[in-house]
Amino acid sequence: MKKTIHSRHGECVRKRLVALRGKAGLTQRQLAEKLGRERSLVGRLELGERRIDMVEFFWLCRACEADPVEEAKRLMREFEAVQTEFTG
Repeated sequence: MKKTIHSRHGECVRKRLVALRGKAGLTQRQLAEKLGRERSLVGRLELGERRIDMVEFFWLCRACEADPVEEAKRLMREFEAVQTEFTG
């Protein structure tokens, strides 16, 4: 298994995070405040400088008032589409 942070799959996660934050109408700073974290963390996550684990993904979804289960399903569909690109 290769490192995931700069993979197409990682890109899907980053795009989903940016979309969630945008749909919630939150700035990076506002999302960080809701999470009780520093703004730079949100920036690093969105730039792909830091990976997001499942627990963090759950918290991020909740902070953006999104359903973590539905968002995870969306991501899994995107992962499958990316995987299909590689396997034909």
